Amino acid sequence: MAKIIHESARKMTQLCRRIVHVKIKWSVLERMSVFRQFFRFIWDRILACSVGRPGRYRRLSRRNSCPSMEAMELGLEPHDLAFSGYGSDSDSDLVALKISILGDCQIGKTSFVIKYVGDEQEKRRLETQGLNLMDKTLCVQGARIAFRIWDVGGDPKSLDQVPIACKDAVAILFMFDLTSRCTLNRYYFNVLGWYSQARKWNQTAMPILIGTKFDDFVQLPPDLQWTIITEARAYARAMKATLFFSSATHNINVNKIFKFIMAKLFNLPWTVQRNLTLGEPIIDF
Repeated sequence: MAKIIHESARKMTQLCRRIVHVKIKWSVLERMSVFRQFFRFIWDRILACSVGRPGRYRRLSRRNSCPSMEAMELGLEPHDLAFSGYGSDSDSDLVALKISILGDCQIGKTSFVIKYVGDEQEKRRLETQGLNLMDKTLCVQGARIAFRIWDVGGDPKSLDQVPIACKDAVAILFMFDLTSRCTLNRYYFNVLGWYSQARKWNQTAMPILIGTKFDDFVQLPPDLQWTIITEARAYARAMKATLFFSSATHNINVNKIFKFIMAKLFNLPWTVQRNLTLGEPIIDF
């Protein structure tokens, strides 16, 4: 009997030792996991601050949303994408997107931007020599999409602003006046000239070619309209850009262009329809 009790006690002691060993092992693993998460967090912050390192997109947790018309039309889910890296601030739900606008003087670039950002935002715009900066922030399912729009003046002196305006931009809008063919295809400096200047400083930004003043364009003779459409489509193909005809006066395709940018950047289930019908605002890609 004593032998049986002694053997049971020995086995219980061995079992207790194994349990203690397992607990110690799990404790060590948990501490290692904490240290691993800490060092991964530090490494991510270092990468985010490194020059030339692209940011990362991540999913946001579910939270109370403040849906906007853009969100509903883009078909976003209750959770959205946030951008950490370039342009982000201390708020984890901010998606900062830099958009550059290039083109000649007097073609409607600033009117186009004001139509999008609104009069109140336009009053708070920052103006420097040859450069206008305007912001618009959208609240999309718990995430804030912050557009910082850099509008470069179209005179020769403004070429000095192209590098700073184009660097780190996610999209570059190249604009021309639909009623003035020289803003599209003049010999010495045209849309392709602006394009080549921009690509010196940014090789990855999404290019979009935009014809302005569509409301005046439709008053032109049909044969002239078709000539301009053909030329614009050829330039868009050369630039590998999507082509939009727009009007700031009547808000034609203004909001749609920025929705298109968001949908492309975040792979959202919203698309534009191609339209090559004469007399209607062209969309080609």
